[in-house]
Amino acid sequence: MDEFELHYPVMLREATEFLNVRTDGNYIDATVGAGGHSENILGVLEGGQGRLLAIDRDPQALQIVRERLGGHGGKLILMEGNFADICALHAASGLPPVDGILADLGLSSMQLEDAGRGFSFSLPGPLDMRMGGGELTAAELVNRTPERELADLIFKFGEERHSRRIARAIVKARPIRSTTELAQVVIRAIPSRAGLHHLHPATRTFMALRLAVNSELENLQEFLAGFPGVLATGGRSVVISFHSLEDRMVKHAFLGLQREERVRVLTKRVVRPTPEEIRENPRSRSAKLRAAEKLQST
Repeated sequence: MDEFELHYPVMLREATEFLNVRTDGNYIDATVGAGGHSENILGVLEGGQGRLLAIDRDPQALQIVRERLGGHGGKLILMEGNFADICALHAASGLPPVDGILADLGLSSMQLEDAGRGFSFSLPGPLDMRMGGGELTAAELVNRTPERELADLIFKFGEERHSRRIARAIVKARPIRSTTELAQVVIRAIPSRAGLHHLHPATRTFMALRLAVNSELENLQEFLAGFPGVLATGGRSVVISFHSLEDRMVKHAFLGLQREERVRVLTKRVVRPTPEEIRENPRSRSAKLRAAEKLQST
């Protein structure tokens, strides 16, 4: 299967509509991934003078986007970096204040389906989970973190109510070397009577480790503090999250900026994928979209 076919951009229509993409506007895709949202934005920009800055911390993702969307020439600016550094990256791009910023906080299908990246509990691979180079690996967290700290991490980032049982089982099973080995430890640690509904028993633990390895909540906090300084007046920020902690942070940041009369929140209620999209792409089911429009210069 072609690696592009593995990628399903979530809420593509809704994100483009909330960004209000215009042919002469300048935009940022702050977490470009495999480029599904960027491709849609570039399609609108094709007839005008607008440009798109596409950012990702994952060099592999940028290479895929370069191959996929390189034909757009000067309309596309690719930069390797963390969306937490949105202000510095925007300044380095040479673009004026932009008309829209999109941040899709989810993993792309290509990352999940690459066993070597270690994100999937169903594919055997190393316990890595790094989105970019240089960070602590999941293996180091799993095998070196004291039991109490590990339980707290799984509870805080994964909202896993069986975190203490899981941490105890992990410590007892050390060293744990692979994704599937960890998944089996988690499955055995959770009572069989626990109501998990549609979730695999290891979902919350793997999410917690991924968030911790990549400092994702800290990076989101930095992005939310910085994005207003990058937007032009009337510019819009659209954030798609997949975790209740992330969505809560986005909601509170947007409402805080609205109270300061710096933005107007465009999504009175969180926007979710349609039933049709969920049927086509089940991984979209937890996605939540929020949008805000800048009211004044900051």
